Amino acid sequence: MMKPIKVGILGVGTVGGGTYTVLKRNQEEIARRAGRGVVVTMIADRDLDRARSIAEGGVTVTDNAHDVINDADIDIIVELIGGTTVAKDLILAAIAQGKHVVTANKALLANYGTEIFAAAREKGVIVAFEAAVAGGIPIIKALRESLTANRIEWIAGIINGTANFILSEMREKSLPFAPVLEQAQKLGYAEADPTYDIEGVDAAHKITIMSAIAFGIPVQFDKAYIEGITQLTQEDINYAEELGYRIKLLGITRRAEQGIELRVHPALIPARRLIANVEGVMNAVVVKGDAVGATLYYGAGAGSEPTASSVIADLVDVTRMQTADPMHRVPTLSFQPDLLSDTPVLSIEAVETASYLRLQVVDKPGVLAEITRLLADCSISISAVIQKENADEGDLVHIIMLTHKTLEKNINTAIQKIEALPVVTGQVTRIRIEELND
Repeated sequence: MMKPIKVGILGVGTVGGGTYTVLKRNQEEIARRAGRGVVVTMIADRDLDRARSIAEGGVTVTDNAHDVINDADIDIIVELIGGTTVAKDLILAAIAQGKHVVTANKALLANYGTEIFAAAREKGVIVAFEAAVAGGIPIIKALRESLTANRIEWIAGIINGTANFILSEMREKSLPFAPVLEQAQKLGYAEADPTYDIEGVDAAHKITIMSAIAFGIPVQFDKAYIEGITQLTQEDINYAEELGYRIKLLGITRRAEQGIELRVHPALIPARRLIANVEGVMNAVVVKGDAVGATLYYGAGAGSEPTASSVIADLVDVTRMQTADPMHRVPTLSFQPDLLSDTPVLSIEAVETASYLRLQVVDKPGVLAEITRLLADCSISISAVIQKENADEGDLVHIIMLTHKTLEKNINTAIQKIEALPVVTGQVTRIRIEELND
């Protein structure tokens, strides 16, 4: 067997520690698969004590990541620091040194992937990032390699475990958002600052990367439409359930006539769909291809060893492929770099979806007729209506409507007009519906 390939890890937090542990535990099988050993020889972490507590004999520990990048013996850099500043400089420095890079950094790739992949191509090195999307689920490999015969039609994913845990708990325990978020923080599922998770930013990073691979377009995070879960109420979750739907935070990218949809928002999904039944911190991604139909990928979207599983799979891939002529490697975004498409990413106004609407109205004859007429004026047709008496609110009732698909701008106009009616009190709640069956 050839001499081992040498790896330097930058950052040994949750994922870095897991990567080191799993590599050690399964080193024999990994070597049998890769054709040579894959060995960590250097670790960099600002917390030297943490790094020392993990590292065993023969591993150099430093608090300066550049020591690792500048070490001539190291073949592959594993970047697990996160963020888009220091990490970006380090990855570009590693590429400039002719080193391959494995990263779990979705924020970095969603924002600066185009620049990073171009630099890697120029130096003939590989940037691998299976761990950046959906933790341990091998979705990048599936999109880049396994489904390469297909024209991908759409992808829909539950790709943020924190948000999914919160929505699962709100539904199961009939609790409002705030106490459930607090519980998620106590359990360590949500950060002290949970903004990226609950506002949909993290999911948007991931769907941006998948969109680029699925459709052969550059990564364009700035074009993604992003809406989080902070406004969802437990009554909407219950009403959705009653109508046969579950509410999930979805990342969606779809090939439409005018361009590519790229969006993250809460959505009602029919409860009978497999993905609607993904609970807790688990992730799942549905990919619809023209030849294969819909395929579902399910598993742990975060965590020490699940994510390490993806990092190490990339290390093995790089080990196998590093000697291949760069022209014969799997292209970073699946499509040949000079054949990327300039299909535009659509603004949300140009997207068509069905909607769930909840409004509070004065209980008197003719109200429903007035509202349906307004919707018809905006060319919106209704597929279901339920009316809920509300004991606490005297003569006010809740009306819940499901609409058929219509342009986003039509529904926005309709909502403005409905809110202006004297018989309607407060704001209209609107959540998109995704049937995920086309």
